[in-house]
Amino acid sequence: MGQNQQTLSIDAFHWHIGLLQNLDVGLVVLDEQYHVHLWNSFMANYSGLSDSDVRERNLFELFPDLPAQWFKSKLNTVFHLRNRAFITWQERPWLFNFKPNRPFTGKAAQMYQNVTLIPLTSPDGEVHQIGILVYDMTDAAMSHLDLEAANQELARLSRTDRLTGLSNRGYWEECLEHEYDRFLRNHRSSSLIMLDIDHFKKINDTYGHQAGDQVIRSLAQLIKEHIRSTDSAGRYGGEEFGILLPDTSDSHAEVLAERLRRAAQDALIYYGDETIRFTLSLGIAESQPDDSHHESWIKRADEALYKSKQGGRNQTTIF
Repeated sequence: MGQNQQTLSIDAFHWHIGLLQNLDVGLVVLDEQYHVHLWNSFMANYSGLSDSDVRERNLFELFPDLPAQWFKSKLNTVFHLRNRAFITWQERPWLFNFKPNRPFTGKAAQMYQNVTLIPLTSPDGEVHQIGILVYDMTDAAMSHLDLEAANQELARLSRTDRLTGLSNRGYWEECLEHEYDRFLRNHRSSSLIMLDIDHFKKINDTYGHQAGDQVIRSLAQLIKEHIRSTDSAGRYGGEEFGILLPDTSDSHAEVLAERLRRAAQDALIYYGDETIRFTLSLGIAESQPDDSHHESWIKRADEALYKSKQGGRNQTTIF
């Protein structure tokens, strides 16, 4: 080889090393014993360990928090099959527990990473080493997670009554319809409570609509405090609410209804300088196979509610 060619080869070698060292991507080369043979600047900067600190040392001894069994299985598959392997941040948020490159302005505590494992073929045609590329995916991951959270919030808002925080009528009726279909399959009775605020128009006329809204919010809070996690409560319309109690007989539903009625009767709603009191009328209907539809179930509970109104209000009636 002439001197010029040798100089060019040395220059090219330095270019390659300079490129590998200064990639904005982590680059690690491991042998079959998981010893480190290359550790570029990206890895040094984020790990705090220089190339001389890690060279010829076992990766899993250097980083004991690595998922050793899982990662070794990935590496061994690449060695044996000689195919690339990929690890996305959705599969595992990070491989190396690095801080993100914007620790003060970013929202992530760790760097989200995509990882590519590349078999490196030796001159003899065998794979004795693997290249590991580590990509910082924090910005993309946080954008994805923010979008996912926003979509979940939109879905929640589409199901929620804004004033009360309970299910809105549409979503609550969907739950009721599903429960009725379940009852038709397994014949395990559930109960429905329909209730509304007595003389609510008088409250609005006396104290104003904002005071009426405060009474509705207070009732919604009482409902949340009294129902079980398996129950489903929704605002049916105006001052009327529905509570679905799965796997509950009408007599057991009456126990809940009476507790709620007494709690409402004892509640004091403070609005400005005013103290407002209110009562409830409630109707209960247990699921029945001869209902033609879930709407028939609602109709029976509403009829029981109407009887409570006719009977003097502030009471519970079972259909």
